[in-house]
Amino acid sequence: MSLRTTRVSFSAIVFVLVGACFASCVIGQNQLQIQDLSTFPRTTLEIHTKADGQKFNVWVADTPARQTQGLMFVRDLPSDEGMIFPNAKPRVASMWMKNTFIALDIIFVAPDGRIAKIAAKTTPHSLETISSGQPISAVLELKGGESARRGLKVGDLVSWSGGADSALGAHSKTTP
Repeated sequence: MSLRTTRVSFSAIVFVLVGACFASCVIGQNQLQIQDLSTFPRTTLEIHTKADGQKFNVWVADTPARQTQGLMFVRDLPSDEGMIFPNAKPRVASMWMKNTFIALDIIFVAPDGRIAKIAAKTTPHSLETISSGQPISAVLELKGGESARRGLKVGDLVSWSGGADSALGAHSKTTP
């Protein structure tokens, strides 16, 4: 086999491998059916601090597909908006920032409706796992830095209306 044939063969192998990797990435992304956020249910959420109540208009990630998508691909989030991820039963939650273009504050809500943990200003596109570290009933995502700006703290009470029937129990006001 000549040197020229070896180079051509090597180039062909590289071309095929790159093409296979690209196809795999495209197929992998197509498995996640991105929904327009306008199709997600909306509700008003309030966090009761020692000083006052802080209100947010949030999308409700009420299905496994919506929870998988979350705020992926969002490029801007107003300071009074966010997304709530309710759990049917308390569980340890793990989040990541894959395909998330903006920093977020990830707020873990305990079964009693109080903030259990705040992961502030998470890093966009990071694959690092952000864990609640304890069973929680919901996760709230807000614009990065918003929890500090509004004085939100562990122990503050979170409540919202609308959405599925009582994902959080008594502290959640629900409507059909």
